[in-house]
Amino acid sequence: MTAPTPTTEPALIIAGDTAKWLKSLADYPASAGWVLLYALVSAAQRYTFTATALGDDFLVTVAAATTAAYVAGGYEFRGSVSKAGEVFTVASGRLNIAPAFGAAVDARSQARRTLEAIESTLEGRASSATAEYEIAGRKLKYIPIADLLQLRDRFRRDVAGQDAADRIAKGLGNPGRVYVRFGA
Repeated sequence: MTAPTPTTEPALIIAGDTAKWLKSLADYPASAGWVLLYALVSAAQRYTFTATALGDDFLVTVAAATTAAYVAGGYEFRGSVSKAGEVFTVASGRLNIAPAFGAAVDARSQARRTLEAIESTLEGRASSATAEYEIAGRKLKYIPIADLLQLRDRFRRDVAGQDAADRIAKGLGNPGRVYVRFGA
């Protein structure tokens, strides 16, 4: 049994997966010769694809081989119909393209990457008392450990907030909220 075809544009396309949806436009039926074209645009990329007629409706199918070449990121999309030189925008919005699961991608947030870099630096500096050094007239001065500790604490809070938001989004509850029941 196949899953039903969605009737709205997706919020997420995964590179390497087939993207498919059905678009009904009562004012612009495919059977009357209207053609539906979509464009996805980011600062660096632009992708276009055309829907096929399915009676009065339009079936949008973007093959897995096509989406495999899509670059991950946020995109604005616009759907427009055209016929005999007339063009009308019928859909617009925002969607994300996620990388294929097999792609080598660092999926950590910027806050988590920064926290891990600070912790790694602190770990490496724990065995070194050198605050600065000079080689061939070039000086290098390290960030004081006290400043690194402050930054680490700030990014720990940011990461903890992200983790809490992820738990809430997954329906696992807020880890910062304690529930208490009083009984007699």
